Amino acid sequence: QVQLGETGGGLVQAGGSLRISCVASGFTFSRSAMGWFRQAPGKERGFVATISWSGGSTDYADSVEGRFTISRDNGKNTVYLQMSSLQPEDTVIYYCAARHEKLTMTATAGRYDYWGQGTHVTVSS
Repeated sequence: QVQLGETGGGLVQAGGSLRISCVASGFTFSRSAMGWFRQAPGKERGFVATISWSGGSTDYADSVEGRFTISRDNGKNTVYLQMSSLQPEDTVIYYCAARHEKLTMTATAGRYDYWGQGTHVTVSS
């Protein structure tokens, strides 16, 4: 059974930092590109960051470039999103997603096969 479990969300002050994690199981994580997306109430799920199977390639949304860093540890079946200089507009639910045994990364949500349940990040002003 495929599972993606996000952890690490919570409350942080504006300007602060937070790292969220996503532990994967039930598929070959080390051969799967991964991504982070986020969604605010009443809005579509939007791309945040993506990483190739090896971690050698990454891509970011313009809104988070230079503030967020995606990384992965294939030995722990875990993908991370390190967020810094957080702003109130970063207050949303963050989801991790997996491209099952597809090595290349993508910013397109429809090209991901598995999704986690999400973790809520709240940035106070």
